[in-house]
Amino acid sequence: QAKVESVEDSEFWKEEKISFDAAYGNERVPVYLFLPKNAVPPYETVIFFPGADARSAASSQHLTGMSRLDFIIKSGRAVLYPIYQGTYERRPRGDATPYGLQRRDQVIQWSKDLGRSIDYLETRRDIDRGKIAYLGLSLGSAHAPILAAVEERIKACVLLDGGFYLYSVPAEIDQLTYVPHLKKPTLMINGRHDYIFPNQTAQLPMFHLLGTPAKYKRHVVFETAHDVSVMRHEMIREVLAWLDRYLGRIE
Repeated sequence: QAKVESVEDSEFWKEEKISFDAAYGNERVPVYLFLPKNAVPPYETVIFFPGADARSAASSQHLTGMSRLDFIIKSGRAVLYPIYQGTYERRPRGDATPYGLQRRDQVIQWSKDLGRSIDYLETRRDIDRGKIAYLGLSLGSAHAPILAAVEERIKACVLLDGGFYLYSVPAEIDQLTYVPHLKKPTLMINGRHDYIFPNQTAQLPMFHLLGTPAKYKRHVVFETAHDVSVMRHEMIREVLAWLDRYLGRIE
């Protein structure tokens, strides 16, 4: 039951706001699809999962993390930005960060939102269904071992500012359970001085335990804290080279 809610044009892309039925309850999932103007369809597509600031943002009219996405669209690729359960206008009342079994249930809903988003992409003739990548930022990066491991239609991953959480979670959403099953080509970019996901205890263990064969995974460490986008030019070079390698160059 997909519906295009609005369309906006800018210099470099066309932005479509779309909604469709969630795979649970009676909810609608809004998504924003950015289509490049400097390429021809069918487009390679990157699906974005934002950082934790999306949990506290009031409205998706002001999307966070766009500085990590604009260069991808300008490279000739489409970007899909789903509004996942618990973010923006889909936030629950009370604490924006659930714990325990509520956290488990929300991560399961994220997986369903991601899968339904790809279902939608597969209905469009202007999207290349065989060339879909996942880009996670912080929160989205940390959960990539769960979300991307169980979604076979994702062909490559880019993980910015992520790693293992250093506290216990319900067994059903334990990153350690899933990370050996994430076998897709995966690029991790981190800050050596990250205070949320420390290099030695959160980043390196995740990278080493990835099920991806060594020649298909790469860990880049910048001399930054928890925001590798401050090394914007270097970040762009690494991300686009990875997408060129595993989705294909944009001619």
